Amino acid sequence: MTTQQPIQKQNPTLLFNIGILGVFTLLYAPILLHWVDGWLHKTISTEHEYFSHGMIGLPFAGYLAWINRKQWQRLPNITHPLSLGLFVIGAIFYLSGVAEWVNLSLPVILLGICLYFKGISGFKLHAFSLLLVFLATPTAMPYLIAPYTFPLQSFIANTAAFILNQFDMNVIVDGINLYVGGRIVEVAPYCAGLKMLFTTLYVGLILLYWTESLSSRRITWSFLATATLISVTANIIRNTLLTFFHGTGQESAFIWLHDGWGGDVYSGCMLLLLIPLLNWMNSSFWESPAMQIEPENSSD
Repeated sequence: MTTQQPIQKQNPTLLFNIGILGVFTLLYAPILLHWVDGWLHKTISTEHEYFSHGMIGLPFAGYLAWINRKQWQRLPNITHPLSLGLFVIGAIFYLSGVAEWVNLSLPVILLGICLYFKGISGFKLHAFSLLLVFLATPTAMPYLIAPYTFPLQSFIANTAAFILNQFDMNVIVDGINLYVGGRIVEVAPYCAGLKMLFTTLYVGLILLYWTESLSSRRITWSFLATATLISVTANIIRNTLLTFFHGTGQESAFIWLHDGWGGDVYSGCMLLLLIPLLNWMNSSFWESPAMQIEPENSSD
């Protein structure tokens, strides 16, 4: 004689969560794939290439969300009223058809989900992950900044000319144009190093979070300022090499460093310098407990 096992009822909350996850995946998987394909194969717009650091940050944000999943489950289920407004704004952005608005709907919807399920506590738990997603979302910001980069372009052009003139190369500077060997090299707005600077600061934030150094304002600001200086210096050297290659007719080397994988290798080597820099700051700037405690004055 066999007995029938009672049919277990599915948790409606679990089904609801799975449904939201499924809808979210269907809506944004094509967008994320478009970003990654454009960043990898450089088929996306020039402005959106400035956010290629998302190939590092988006997986890291997902990793942080995964390792915090148990803390997320332990948080009380509290719905913040602001979440409904964020869902409406996100839906309007997504349905607008404007590329920048559609892109921005991603961090807006993610923020709404955090507030809807766990309230402010959920937002605080995933605040850094949300920041990484927002800073990796392609927008028109580089296009808006480009007209104001002329002083930086001029500085790079003059510095590159000064360096090359030390090697007995006759380089003439006219604004942002360098004339060498009968050829002209322009330090265009997109050659001013903004992409490298964005990536440097983005990776710097990840390193600060990973090493738990964000709690120290001294380390954070010192590290980001030094990283900015390294990025600008590296871009000056890169533009100097590009001017040298183009002025001396080494077109293959110019293309390799300007458009080829040489530029990626160059940027990667520069980013690797951030790791020993941060390690040095962490070991030098953190005061030992013994130094933080002032000795008591003893009286005879």
